[in-house]
Amino acid sequence: MTQEELKKAVGYAALDYIKPGMIVGVGTGSTAAYFIDALATIKEDVVGTVSSSIASTEKLQRLGIPVFDCNEVDGVDVYVDGADEINPSLQMIKGGGAALTREKIIAAMAKKFVCIVDGSKKVDILGKFPLPIEVIPMARAYVARQLVSLGGTPIYRQGVKTDNGNVIIDVHNLSILNPIELEDQINRIAGVVTVGLFSHRGADIALVGTTDGVQTITLK
Repeated sequence: MTQEELKKAVGYAALDYIKPGMIVGVGTGSTAAYFIDALATIKEDVVGTVSSSIASTEKLQRLGIPVFDCNEVDGVDVYVDGADEINPSLQMIKGGGAALTREKIIAAMAKKFVCIVDGSKKVDILGKFPLPIEVIPMARAYVARQLVSLGGTPIYRQGVKTDNGNVIIDVHNLSILNPIELEDQINRIAGVVTVGLFSHRGADIALVGTTDGVQTITLK
């Protein structure tokens, strides 16, 4: 199977976690886009969705799936999204699509987080994929200096502005042995909106696309 076929397989497999009457959190990216296609096949069963990006919102609306603002709902029953990396503890790096802050908000609101990935995203130690950080524009240089002191190599993502009007710094050359500690350290830097480490609130379930089918991983 091609990588795209694996992404499609996990996107459709996530429908097993969608029950009638739910409010569904929807992520961003190519794998999440396949989930949106899948969700459209049962759109009459769900109350609606909350979306982590303008791009996902537009796709949901084109397919006739209701989209609510986060402030209009009390919570999210299930959040389905991809990841750039995921470790055995179901902690993740997210933000390759620059939607990490909105993704983190929806994850915090969700009763259950289902991560959908192809097998290439599974790693033992997070950090090979550059760690995205959303930053207030005026703090970009200051934040970068602080990240150097933490042992990373920060690179400004040129030409990218988040849906919140901020910028992205990608941190290279990290080996993240303690994701929770690093998430806390980076979030304490003045000017950081949030970091794309999902360790305090990781996934509850990972659906991993493999050539042998979709593998389901849950925390023991």
